[in-house]
Amino acid sequence: MSDNMNRGPVAPKDPTKKRDFFYIMKDKEIFGAPQPDGSFVHFLYMDFGRVTDAAKLTGNVTDEEMIQNLTTRKGIQKMIHSIGVSVSAKEADKSVKFVAEMYPNVPGEEVTIIEADVPMDGMEMEIDLSKVDWKDGDKELGQFRFVFDTEGIQATTDVRFYLNDGFVAPKQPEDKAVDFGSTAYKTMIEKSLMQLGNTERLSKVIDKAKKGENVTLGFIGGSITQGAGAIPINEKCYAKVFYEDFAKRYMNGGECIFVKAGVGGTPSELGMIRFERDVLRDGAAKPDLIVIEFAVNDEGDETKGVCYESLVRKALALPWKPAVVLLFAVFSNDWNLQDRLAPVGRNYGLPMVSVLDAVSPQFPLLPAEGRVISKNQYFYDVYHPSNLGHQIMADCLSHLVDKVNDKCAGAAPEGDDFGIDMDLNKIRPAIGADFESIELLDRKELEALKDKYDIVIDDEGSFNCKDTDLQAVEMDKDIKMIPEFPNNWCHPENGEDAAFKMSLTCKKLLLVFKDSAYASHGVAEVFVDDKLILEADPHINGWTHCNAVVLLNEEKSARREVRISMKEGHEDKKFTILGFGVA
Repeated sequence: MSDNMNRGPVAPKDPTKKRDFFYIMKDKEIFGAPQPDGSFVHFLYMDFGRVTDAAKLTGNVTDEEMIQNLTTRKGIQKMIHSIGVSVSAKEADKSVKFVAEMYPNVPGEEVTIIEADVPMDGMEMEIDLSKVDWKDGDKELGQFRFVFDTEGIQATTDVRFYLNDGFVAPKQPEDKAVDFGSTAYKTMIEKSLMQLGNTERLSKVIDKAKKGENVTLGFIGGSITQGAGAIPINEKCYAKVFYEDFAKRYMNGGECIFVKAGVGGTPSELGMIRFERDVLRDGAAKPDLIVIEFAVNDEGDETKGVCYESLVRKALALPWKPAVVLLFAVFSNDWNLQDRLAPVGRNYGLPMVSVLDAVSPQFPLLPAEGRVISKNQYFYDVYHPSNLGHQIMADCLSHLVDKVNDKCAGAAPEGDDFGIDMDLNKIRPAIGADFESIELLDRKELEALKDKYDIVIDDEGSFNCKDTDLQAVEMDKDIKMIPEFPNNWCHPENGEDAAFKMSLTCKKLLLVFKDSAYASHGVAEVFVDDKLILEADPHINGWTHCNAVVLLNEEKSARREVRISMKEGHEDKKFTILGFGVA
């Protein structure tokens, strides 16, 4: 027998000393979600300050020089020696492709894309940045993504930034598991009940469930309602978790129907336009309960609350008299718009649930002082909750329902008209309700609305194509992406140059157009009655996104002439009219 056969394992070399590091992600849940192109990808966006927020939130970084270095490619090269990536999944024998992509100074420039196949056995792979071929067009770190071979793989990842010599990382935080059964947790959840309001409509929903009748739960909002941060997004989002809890504890033989209509990055300005389509499903759905969540999206509402109240009144005015609950989510900087929006809830005696009131006061505390959950645990990123965060949001809604069920609400104030038979004509808006009768106008709805508003498409011009590269979202229980506003008018790249012309009789008019990061998209000029109202620039938001803007808000209806054409110098670029809001 040879000497080699008799030898034991060769002693390993001394390990290389680990450099200082801080976390960008820690125990982050990821999921192979199906994409329109057939791939299975989890995206983690790092632009718009997300990478610096992640360093502060997850990596405990407070040094201003270090924070500033993260905002540019040169700063990253200067400070970051390597990226450490580890992924853990049940499929430990498989790997996932990790991609770090820079975003350009100018749309269309070539950028650096770093790729590495990472085993899903929990072992860390380090990517040495000194070996990267950096591109001159790089502006900032744009995104991480994990590309899976098959659909539905769930995993967790840690991403560390290892530092070059001369930089010192802070002590990295460690979190304890959340005790959902503790008194402290229950107390935290109780603080979310901002106002019980008139409970007559919500009591009716609970009674229907207990009687064995069918109940429909509807949700409309931004990316948090879509489920961003939840893994998988269609199963662990707050809306689905609350729905399942309600069905388990209150349904008595009837069917509990789930309608989820969250669209990322959009305010109630868009929500009120798509309400009938996405929540009521053009008459196919009649939600008994409608949860409205726009408290962290409505900073972009140019009407500062008028669109929000218009949406609330749309829901309250439905003939089957659903219960309406206002839900106020929170960003990691302990911010939302509940101070602006809560007067709407008070005006109509609506139940209001504030996640900010529940979680933010306890974030600064130490566990010994009563902290239930840390910011790092609650937030998936600076904008969206983790699975734990979504669970807390669902528990806040369940707490409201339980309070009503336990008949702790008390009677409504004397003379109150906020119950089932509230008369909206007698309730003066708190902020404004200019758009409560707004309707979606697109290619599909044109025939139905043509006579009502005397609509004539005088000329589609060069906007005679349909755009299929659209913002898409996970609706209801589905993991597959459903495109928003597919019945659009599109001016194609390198198309002819001819204006879209429409005449109609209305007093309110909004335009919904597509945003894009691509240099192939250009700016359109929007005229009403030959007056330039708007230069619609699809690059302002920097991603494929639905953008609603007010063109007209008048007291009296009149004949209007609308003309949309490409701005001079942009005639060969693409622009998409997703639709209009009209009243």
